[in-house]
Amino acid sequence: MTTKAAFSPSEWELVLEGPPTAGLLVITASHGGTFRETVAMSKAYTEARAQHGESELLDEIVAEKPRMEHGKNIHNPEELRDQCLDHLSDVTELLEHKATAEERDDYRRFVLTVANKVAAAHRERGRQVTPAEEQAIQDITTALGTGGS
Repeated sequence: MTTKAAFSPSEWELVLEGPPTAGLLVITASHGGTFRETVAMSKAYTEARAQHGESELLDEIVAEKPRMEHGKNIHNPEELRDQCLDHLSDVTELLEHKATAEERDDYRRFVLTVANKVAAAHRERGRQVTPAEEQAIQDITTALGTGGS
């Protein structure tokens, strides 16, 4: 089992920032609902904590408060999107070297759960999930190396 101890402090920050990065990408994909979408992200962490014991790596991730350092030197939504997707690709590459296949799958599943909960948290333009949010989730899926879903 992979634990926090397997990572340097900067690597651990990278891992911790993955799920909220996905949430941010979906939040910024469409307008409106930011409060509900942020609450949905928190609920995803709470639900994951309730499943304690299924993955030691995931247990350590959700035990910490969601945080991220994105948004510095960002000038437009495209830069934010690119930075978020690059971050998720970097996390995926790091986990390829540090975590087991099962742990990588658990992590990807959790990141996508966060993204999907955020997308479904606020009805926009008569749709539960907007096309822009659907695209953001597809982009996240690709960045995580999981292919199409």
